[in-house]
Amino acid sequence: MFEGFRQRRISAGGVEINLVEGGEGPPLLLLHGHPQTHVIWHKVAGTLAGHFTVVATDLRGYGDSAKPPGLPDHSNYSKRAMAQDQVEVMAALGHPRFRILAHDRGARVAHRLAVDHPDRVVKLATLDIAPTLAMYEHTNLAFAKSYFHWFFLIQPHPFPETLIGADPELYLRRVMGGRSAGLAPFTDEAFAEYLRCIRDPGTVHGLCEDYRASAGIDLDHDREDLAQGRKVACPLLALWGARGIVGRVVDPLEEWRRVALDVRGKALDCGHYLPEEAPGEVLAEVLPFLS
Repeated sequence: MFEGFRQRRISAGGVEINLVEGGEGPPLLLLHGHPQTHVIWHKVAGTLAGHFTVVATDLRGYGDSAKPPGLPDHSNYSKRAMAQDQVEVMAALGHPRFRILAHDRGARVAHRLAVDHPDRVVKLATLDIAPTLAMYEHTNLAFAKSYFHWFFLIQPHPFPETLIGADPELYLRRVMGGRSAGLAPFTDEAFAEYLRCIRDPGTVHGLCEDYRASAGIDLDHDREDLAQGRKVACPLLALWGARGIVGRVVDPLEEWRRVALDVRGKALDCGHYLPEEAPGEVLAEVLPFLS
């Protein structure tokens, strides 16, 4: 799926981060979402590699990256810790400054990275999220039904881990196939990779810890930013799926403008999984922005 790319593992933040790297030009970091891996970028990575040096990682707890046991306060799965992983990976590759294109959970990591490390991020493009604090504060029935996993995965260990572990394929098909496009956006090869990874109990624990952190320590960090006036300083492009739920819960541009200084964006005619569901439309928007 990533012809011409090379796979690497780099030690960062005390864990090993798996990645693929390819292309030439300014460095571009790609960050995936739940319950997926760097494979989400397989439909756009080749084109992006014609313009950028592309680095697509598996987040801590996902894919083939390390999956440490969660700490009692979930701080080692905070977006701050996960962002630090990515800063160290890019530095190890010789990229002290870089652009970011990120989807779903990866975009939450990217948001934190841009706030905590403003000198590192040239531009940031987010796909189908609004800021975490805004999503929790505007929770309604439509959001809770579509994003049930936000509230399931934060339950104490080992409850969600045990239930998902009993039938990880069922969980994968329900979460990914329960959106507007069903399972149609996912190639057999990509789906097989997601399934391989989620069959690892470490992955299940890692993704639960990711969400537990988001409902606790990450919100503390977000509130601290608001209180101290810290915002994303780099240009930010927010794209979301018109058939998804984010735009029905909040006004994404309004919420991003509360936490970022330079925001633009729009809805695309698709659902949640933009890089696999509407790769051409994503490229048409992000290439001019990132360049």
